[in-house]
Amino acid sequence: MARHRSSAWLLAWLYAGLIAYASLYPFAGWRWPTVWPLAFLTLPWPRYWTGFDLVSNLLGYLPLGLLVFAAQVRTGRNAGGAFLRAVLSAAAASLLMEMVQNGLPSRVPSNVDLAFNTLGAAAGAVLGALMHVVGLLDRWQRLRDRWFVPQSAGGLTLLVLWPIGLLFPSALPFGVGQVLSRLQDTLAGWLDQTPLAEWSRNILEAQWFGPGLPPAGEFCAIALGLIAPSLLAFTVCRSGWRRSVIALGVAGAGVGATTLSTALNFGPDHATAWLSSTAVAGLGAGALASLLLAWVPRRASAALGLMALTALVSLISQASEDVYFAQSLQAWEQGRFIRFHGAAQWVGWLWPYAAMAYLLGRIAARDED
Repeated sequence: MARHRSSAWLLAWLYAGLIAYASLYPFAGWRWPTVWPLAFLTLPWPRYWTGFDLVSNLLGYLPLGLLVFAAQVRTGRNAGGAFLRAVLSAAAASLLMEMVQNGLPSRVPSNVDLAFNTLGAAAGAVLGALMHVVGLLDRWQRLRDRWFVPQSAGGLTLLVLWPIGLLFPSALPFGVGQVLSRLQDTLAGWLDQTPLAEWSRNILEAQWFGPGLPPAGEFCAIALGLIAPSLLAFTVCRSGWRRSVIALGVAGAGVGATTLSTALNFGPDHATAWLSSTAVAGLGAGALASLLLAWVPRRASAALGLMALTALVSLISQASEDVYFAQSLQAWEQGRFIRFHGAAQWVGWLWPYAAMAYLLGRIAARDED
């Protein structure tokens, strides 16, 4: 296989960061280990364990093995060596995480976790090898060459991450980037009990973002939340009818991720509860605008996308957080979604700002449509 610049590398590093977050969360109560860091390797099979823990450890590392294998093969590495390096690198990452957990009172290092993490990575590498043997990786490259411009790895990675960010509860559908109020509270906590406490309290407790959005503001925010990723896609997608297909795919991914998030929070019977009249109107307007903008040149798409993201962040920072939204956050942060909390939360918070940086780079690029 010829060498290609693969987005799998970036996805692999991002996924490794997610693993580190999930392994070390909640990052509280650090202490110096009182035992040898590798002592857990000789422990017997734990007395208390569940099938869910074993399966989650297995599946948790499967994407890492797949991504590392695919990234190496698509950059011209030998498949056998890529398989070995994928398994060994994932095993080393798991071993490091288990060792670091010795310093966290809320986490327990486990040789069983290490074994199943390694098995999961091996399963992912096997899956990648099968995809390579049957030619799926080559077919993906040919498909990518037909649909996307060269050096589109960053944009494709952001598009893959966008629906992941939608899985974390937000005050409005497609409302990624609602992090400013959290930063405000965090900064106030840092400055508390300091000489700047009173001054900072007067500044930070001011109503910077308003009491909430009216229905028209919610409509605009929802529409912009769909238009922005579509414009991002247009900066890396080749011109023509393909962009209309991509726009519809973005809308489908957004609807699917938001519906899944609602089902996880409130149960399958309420999966479509987010489709209020305002949400449906905003969704329709965003999809229609995306289709109309599909013929805009790539650099203009980047400029319009930057404007859309700026307006989205401004609007979503004013969205009110009602009692149901607070209950959703509590379910994610303290309940059964704790293993997925870090990924979706950070992606949802930071995605618009990463997309802004990427679009600025596309505006400055010298490539032509």
